[in-house]
Amino acid sequence: MPDFMRLFAPLITHSKVVYFAYAPRERQFVYLSDASAFELGNAAGAVVHNVAYWLTRVHPDDRFMLRRRFIQVLREQRIHEVEVRVLLEAERLQWFSLTLSRVSLGQDQQYLSGSVVDITQAKEMALHTQRFLTKKDATLEILAHDLAAPLTQIQQLTEHLRAETLEMSASTQHLLQLMERTCTDGVKLIRDFVDHEFLESANVELKRERADLVAWLELILHEYQLSQQHLAVQFSFSAAERPIYASLDLNKFQQVLNNLLSNALKFTPDGGQVTVQVERRQQQAVVTVRDTGIGIPAQWQPVLFERFTQARRTGLRGEKSTGLGMSIIQLIVKLHQGQISVVSREGQGTTFSIELPALLA
Repeated sequence: MPDFMRLFAPLITHSKVVYFAYAPRERQFVYLSDASAFELGNAAGAVVHNVAYWLTRVHPDDRFMLRRRFIQVLREQRIHEVEVRVLLEAERLQWFSLTLSRVSLGQDQQYLSGSVVDITQAKEMALHTQRFLTKKDATLEILAHDLAAPLTQIQQLTEHLRAETLEMSASTQHLLQLMERTCTDGVKLIRDFVDHEFLESANVELKRERADLVAWLELILHEYQLSQQHLAVQFSFSAAERPIYASLDLNKFQQVLNNLLSNALKFTPDGGQVTVQVERRQQQAVVTVRDTGIGIPAQWQPVLFERFTQARRTGLRGEKSTGLGMSIIQLIVKLHQGQISVVSREGQGTTFSIELPALLA
């Protein structure tokens, strides 16, 4: 070990990060710091130094991605904190973060140097939090509909009762006005809360990560399917293949899906259907949200994604619209280097299509 390395020896020895230098030509490590930082279970001892072992244990969905990353390194591009899943004995899944670069000390001295850190605990916590947020946001939309719809119906019935009743006492009229105002305020409060959540999430900087679009959409639709008997609309989900990976800010992109599903629910009569599909088309991941609702008038479709668009309408059950939703949806999709389009005919439903760059693996 060079003398200057001794200055860092105590830090490296007690670090949870494993540092290494690998000689590709000899296919062996020339330096490997204390690997006991890994909780390897039965995979210990000499196997830690065996690169072939690690490559065979990489999760199948991550192998192609890791191979492409190695090619980057061989072309003298540094890769930083690449997350890789590894299946150890008993199929125990661990997450590692890999940083790697190519170092040349001469024509015959080519090395790969880098670091690996076990991020399993932090990753599991992050995934658990993400699943919780996914369910929370979907539940908010469902609850908003469940709570607002009855209040809207009571409001409409109260208006009808006031119009139909020719003679009523002042106290009765006052009570009906109070009922109507209470229902109106309740619906506004519920919708404002959900809209606030949507607008807040849309204004935060993107934090993108490699995500399985199929598994994530399936989780969202599951929440809607659990409540479809109360929503009076059927929800279905299908995927042409799995997995399909994309680089996403899951919190932001979920707001896109929830908003599209919420709109489909607003404009689909009881007994209708909402279908979400995902497929790969060449280098694109395509998500479609299709409903059997009342459709969008042709004159409003060209301005649908404008801010405060004139295309905003009250839902079939009295749900309000801010006119901001579609413009924010388009913004979030564009920030993901994607595009959104709509096809609709009055009385025949609406289909929104989102195209995103798909990751090769």
